[in-house]
Amino acid sequence: MLAPGESPDSAISVLELNEAAKAIIEGAIQRLWVKGEISNFTKHRNGHWYFSLKDASAQLPCVIWSRDVRRLPTAPTEGMTVMARGQLTVYPAQGKMQFMIDALEAEGEGLWKKAFDETKARLTKDGLTDPSRKRRLPRFPRTVAVITSPDGAALRDIIAVVRRRHPGVSVVVIPAAVQGETAPDSLVWALDRLSRWVAGSVSDSPMVSEAARALVPDLLIIGRGGGSREDLWAFNDERVARAIAACPIPTISAVGHETDVTIADLVADLRAATPSVAAESAVPVLVEVQQMLRNVAGMLTDALEDQVAHGARELRQRADGLAMRAGRVVERRRARVQQLAGRIEALSPVAVLARGFSVARGADGGTLGRRAAFTIGDTFDLLLHDGRVRARTESVHDDAPHLRETP
Repeated sequence: MLAPGESPDSAISVLELNEAAKAIIEGAIQRLWVKGEISNFTKHRNGHWYFSLKDASAQLPCVIWSRDVRRLPTAPTEGMTVMARGQLTVYPAQGKMQFMIDALEAEGEGLWKKAFDETKARLTKDGLTDPSRKRRLPRFPRTVAVITSPDGAALRDIIAVVRRRHPGVSVVVIPAAVQGETAPDSLVWALDRLSRWVAGSVSDSPMVSEAARALVPDLLIIGRGGGSREDLWAFNDERVARAIAACPIPTISAVGHETDVTIADLVADLRAATPSVAAESAVPVLVEVQQMLRNVAGMLTDALEDQVAHGARELRQRADGLAMRAGRVVERRRARVQQLAGRIEALSPVAVLARGFSVARGADGGTLGRRAAFTIGDTFDLLLHDGRVRARTESVHDDAPHLRETP
């Protein structure tokens, strides 16, 4: 009996041949890493990536299905040298050999650095990495929110440091995945939950009690412990970074170890080298706060006593000055009164009488100061310095010694 394809009568279809070639190639060549240069890169509308890997002598058609694209930090650029892991196969519908890739790495930091730099550039363009927008941390927080894995060592470290430094500070945990494909969505959800919580607490609704407001966080620590570059990559996600930047309370980013720098660190108000350092930056030491308050109280007491003493001295000085000025004013007024009294005395009719003059007054008490006021035979009083004389007019003359002209 002839095998399929050995004769015209047993000819097989093109599809059967292509499927046989696919089975042979996939069976003979297991998954492996291939190094080459990216060429003719195309993003299909269904999310798949198509391109070729080439070297100086050959090229290989490649595809990365959309399910695997989601695990890569960013798309490679034309001409980039990469290492691709995949399975060599045949696409039966076209009889085309292609390399199905499920992992892609560039030389050095390649794709990861490219993705990091692209995300950083977009955030910088929007001003989210500008140092001037970073907020100061509250000096004495009442409640610290922590977004991290509830099972991780980072949370235990943060709680231990807070309890040691200031047992009165509350710690509220908002659990989130911190690595893997679901981590970015989980972190964004946790940040959104915190934002809605804080926004709801500042409302004037009578449903929000003072006790509930007291538990509202006034500081956030977000992060995780150390890990590989892939483990920490969720904190380089642009959505996570923008959610951190939009957080209504000051944030501390604490991701990985001291040498790890993420996009989250760039947009947070403070970057901490580790979760433990974040807790130390967030919460003051209670004993030190108490000592500081005692010192401040002492300084205030000293300042108040100094102020009182200075005020008393100044009051005494002002009182003395007022007394001296009042004495001088009194003396000046006394001298002025004496001066005026002298002038009045000099102008007084009594003083004139004392100098030998007299004043004639008629029966009606009016002063007889002119010759025409006297009538012969009428009586009048002559006022002297030491008394009064009743007189009668005998005659009136128009001449007198004081009216004569001096030759």
